[in-house]
Amino acid sequence: MSDEPVARLAPPAPPAPLASLALARAFLFVPADRPERHARALATGAGGVIVDLEDAVAPDRKQAAREQLAASFATLAPPQRARLLVRVNAADTPWHDGDCAQAAALVAQGLIAGVVLPKAERAADLARLARAIGPQGVLVPLIESAAGLAAADELATVAQVLRLAFGNLDFQADLGLACGPDEAELMPVRLALLLASRRAELPAPIDGVTADWRDAARLAADTARARRGGFGAKLCIHPDQVAPVQAALGPTAEELAWARRVVEAIRASGGGVASLDGRMVDAPVVRLAERLLALEHP
Repeated sequence: MSDEPVARLAPPAPPAPLASLALARAFLFVPADRPERHARALATGAGGVIVDLEDAVAPDRKQAAREQLAASFATLAPPQRARLLVRVNAADTPWHDGDCAQAAALVAQGLIAGVVLPKAERAADLARLARAIGPQGVLVPLIESAAGLAAADELATVAQVLRLAFGNLDFQADLGLACGPDEAELMPVRLALLLASRRAELPAPIDGVTADWRDAARLAADTARARRGGFGAKLCIHPDQVAPVQAALGPTAEELAWARRVVEAIRASGGGVASLDGRMVDAPVVRLAERLLALEHP
């Protein structure tokens, strides 16, 4: 049929408490040491907000930033906390252990959903973090190096990993790349993360940032590339990026109309194989339709 969408990955649906982050399209970074911005970041409508203890916080402010998180998050409503992740410092830094201990306490208190691990390269590091935060917390490993890419399949299968994320700028630096505006040089890397996610039956991965938040055309092009490449979300560094990313990565009106017709056709058939516009509608088509409908409200 002419209006049938291109098939996308449709892994099994995550448990209900994790569904919002599993299907989120925009993940907005906010500095950990700017507590007045935390609620404002959530108010942008981003599906996930990453409170950053790593790049956004100077070394001499990291401990103080970490210690004030509980007070900042305690003022938020439970639905807001369910969209919060904390990016800790990398495993080979002096702040990592303290960050992980604080993140574990925040998860235990229900103040955050989980943790983003930057420069993820070893499954053992991720598994240790999973044990620290407990089974109620989720993990998002950030692939930012050649070593991280080589370990992507192992990282994706660690318990509590919700999605993989791509740190495109750090990855370029790690390999000494000088990518063009379209980052065509990184196409094999993005495909590898997509395949690792699919093999582990994770939701679609999270693409990297568009560094110039003022360049709307570049953001649109980057987000369109992410969608074509099977990514379900994108990291954002400015509130103004959230709405365009949410819209571009969501299902179109035509896709939603098609999905509703598929569901109606199956319902009318009593749950068996149906025909729609002269084409068979079977289980894989129904799964795609259901995933599109799930994405209607990020």
